[in-house]
Amino acid sequence: MNLPKQLSAHFRTFYTGGNYTGVNLKDSLEGVTWQQATTSIFNCNTIAVLIYHMNYYVRLVTKVLQGHPLEGSDKYAFDAPPVQSAEDWEQLKNSVFTEAENIARIIEQLPPEKLDEIFHDERYGNYYRNLQGIVEHNNYHLGQISLLKKIMTQVPATPNIPVQTK
Repeated sequence: MNLPKQLSAHFRTFYTGGNYTGVNLKDSLEGVTWQQATTSIFNCNTIAVLIYHMNYYVRLVTKVLQGHPLEGSDKYAFDAPPVQSAEDWEQLKNSVFTEAENIARIIEQLPPEKLDEIFHDERYGNYYRNLQGIVEHNNYHLGQISLLKKIMTQVPATPNIPVQTK
């Protein structure tokens, strides 16, 4: 069993399909317009902010996997750049999928023993915990995205839903 290759495959299937849940980010974002992606319902984070947030940790961990120090903070994890057009929305989505494939390639090349090593600092646990944790974290937010998208398709028929475009 090659655990890095399995983790890499698990990571990829979250983004493009074929995973255990049958739900993936690519299909979930299909048909979401930039206006929908920037609409807040019930004061929840927008879809655009959520995918930025998910990718924030992918970028941080990728840099560590490339030998750089861990440089980031949870307080910046929701500081998404504004999405003000279809082009901005496409650029954000493209960067998310490109960076996901990049980290997946790096993960599959890891020596299996690397997964047991401490990730940056003992308080973060080992590499395996952090890599698997990203997939778990992203699935949590994918559930939110799926619900927000579903609610948005019902907004015209549902009165009294507080909606704001950010």
